[in-house]
Amino acid sequence: MNKRIVHDALILFAFTIVLGCLLGIVYGITKEPIALVNYEKTQKAYQQVFADAASFEAYEGFDETAANDLITGQSFADEIEDVQVAKDASGNAIGYVITVTAKDASQSTITFSVGIQNDGTVNGYSITDIAETPGLGMKAQEEAFYSQFEGKNVDSFTVVKQTPASDSEIESISGSTITSRAMANGVNACIVYFQNVLAGGAQS
Repeated sequence: MNKRIVHDALILFAFTIVLGCLLGIVYGITKEPIALVNYEKTQKAYQQVFADAASFEAYEGFDETAANDLITGQSFADEIEDVQVAKDASGNAIGYVITVTAKDASQSTITFSVGIQNDGTVNGYSITDIAETPGLGMKAQEEAFYSQFEGKNVDSFTVVKQTPASDSEIESISGSTITSRAMANGVNACIVYFQNVLAGGAQS
């Protein structure tokens, strides 16, 4: 009986070792392709919100902890995750791309990048991760909604249910006010970060 237990234990141990080795090999093979896909995905998002940029470089002054302390202090349920400097062909900084994760959406978090010019004009946003309700919150990816943020230079955006009366008002997605507010709040968090840290054309 004891020999049987030892035998089974040795087989299980060997199986675990082999499985661990296989997983390690698979990880080694897929690590670089996954990293490349993620890089291309983020670069596409940056380009969508800053079409005039020739390149993007990480903002050296970015402190994630300080950024989120600032955002939390302004009562936002969001996290600033990354800041890129958008540069023209001559290497001049023409604005910033701020990546934010909104945590107050209706189904899950939403991660998106927001382009802001040096003068504070919002170019728009590009979503990289969203899991809202199909036909409702997922419409945050549609031009009819996201275009309302483009080309606006305001201190903050407010979601309304009627036709907007000013640049600072965004008409809610029908039946999805929570998602609409989550997107507006995320953009507002980026504006707050820009105004407090980046305004004035800080360099990388």
